[in-house]
Amino acid sequence: MSVENKQITKKILITGASKGIGKAIAQRAAEEGHDLILTARNSLELAGLKTEIQHQAKHLQVDIFPSDLSTREGTKKLIEHMVQHHKDLDVLVNNAGIFTPGLIQNGSEEDFELMMQVNFYAVFHLTRGLLPAMISRSKGQIINICSIAGQDPYPRAGLYSITKFAMQGFSRCLRDELKDKGIKVTTVYPGATWSNSWSGADLPESRIMQASDVAECVISSIRLSDSAVLEELVLRPQLGDLP
Repeated sequence: MSVENKQITKKILITGASKGIGKAIAQRAAEEGHDLILTARNSLELAGLKTEIQHQAKHLQVDIFPSDLSTREGTKKLIEHMVQHHKDLDVLVNNAGIFTPGLIQNGSEEDFELMMQVNFYAVFHLTRGLLPAMISRSKGQIINICSIAGQDPYPRAGLYSITKFAMQGFSRCLRDELKDKGIKVTTVYPGATWSNSWSGADLPESRIMQASDVAECVISSIRLSDSAVLEELVLRPQLGDLP
């Protein structure tokens, strides 16, 4: 890998950027010198993250845009903002997601529909909305933060797994469609990772991965030369999946 390739500044949009894996990716991308567009529902947390990043790297451009991807309107507003202000986007990180346990046979339909909206439909519509600009430039990368639940059914969370299987299928089809257009598609399948979903869990810190571990892998995929793409990456805690 050339030093020159490492020094290229890219513009990266990260959804769900205010906490967990999204925040870790934002922090790590800032360390690499990339400009950022950060979106999440909580405007105060976004503002705090922007202040933190620019305190460490004042030269970086950091645009925050609060949006609620659980609604079509929220997704539409984010697309409009990006098309108007950031047509030169290099990397889209589809990270925003929600988890609610539930079985297919008796789980909440409302929870399932909300998970489908955030975990899949928002990803689908946001990606489609930003693709024309990437295609016109014949360059770009789409990174989908999926889950090991998108590869195998997750215990007591069949409804969640369905949404992540949908994301897996979307990612693989997208990769096939875009490989001759200069646009990379990378799918990351993390196992249990410390985030708000695990708050209050009575588990040792070593039993669950750190968000920074996932962020490091994402940044590594961005560093690759134009001739290579990391298609899929699975990360698990060293001790394996939680029972």
